[in-house]
Amino acid sequence: MSAARSEERARYKTSLEDSARWDGFAFRPGDIVISTPSKSGTTWTQMICALLVLQTPDLPAPLTALSPWLDIRVRPLQQVRDQLEAQRHRRFIKTHTPLDGLPWQRDVAYLVVGRDPRDIAVSLRHQGANLDRERIRRLTGEAASAAPDPRLGPSERDWLLGWMSLDVPPHENLDTLRGVIWQLGIAWSRRDEPNVVLLHYADLARDLEGEMRGLAARLGIAVPEERWPALVEAATFERMRERAADRVPDERLGILKDPGQFFRSGSSGEWRRFLTDEDLARYDARIASLAPPALAHWLHHGFRKGTDLRI
Repeated sequence: MSAARSEERARYKTSLEDSARWDGFAFRPGDIVISTPSKSGTTWTQMICALLVLQTPDLPAPLTALSPWLDIRVRPLQQVRDQLEAQRHRRFIKTHTPLDGLPWQRDVAYLVVGRDPRDIAVSLRHQGANLDRERIRRLTGEAASAAPDPRLGPSERDWLLGWMSLDVPPHENLDTLRGVIWQLGIAWSRRDEPNVVLLHYADLARDLEGEMRGLAARLGIAVPEERWPALVEAATFERMRERAADRVPDERLGILKDPGQFFRSGSSGEWRRFLTDEDLARYDARIASLAPPALAHWLHHGFRKGTDLRI
């Protein structure tokens, strides 16, 4: 059995997810855990892992079946574990739980994906409006909330400013600026560990093939040279959007009002339309209070082309 960290795991629980669902999970050597903040490139990274592991653009099943979301509460836990136990390919498992809330195994790879937090926020607002929260409540058994969903009311600017300043504990809500910095800061502090791989949305957008090749090398996956063009093409935003029904994390349970809206644009920088110079100064001050300069630089820019993924 592989060595595990001795410290106690943190617990993260929301209306949709619960990190306690990892308790007692039986890892296999070589498992890949994709641990990301929401809307930072999770589905993109799952797709890349599927292509590298299976080495075909014609996936044999929907992405959610190939890469189950273990800690989502809308599916019975045993059902998800049985699904993972039945898999015979190298497993790649989705989670939004930070690394300190996951069981730690030396022979398991942990992939963490960063993105400009402002782009995450814009995507979160649109994703929140696309969630069928009544359906989620029925599936999880949560009581209905009397408060209206704030994502459906305020303007884009008001919502972004609220997301920026909200100061609830990350263990209760990771979908805030504080929560994003918390989650990616934990990964940043472990970036030199051999089984931790940091990726960034901007790097994937700038050089998809280079990042895929680098990830394959880190995971010890050999890909025949002639297969690369088809695999890289299948990982582009355009190809994934064409197959949205088989790619989106709807779990086939109707938790998205419109699955086709999941791949909304894939672009970056939309926040510039909503935030003033004064707003951005407030944002910079908030970032400076939450993240050291090196982490803040990586969050907003990724790694420079050609550098090692772990630096």
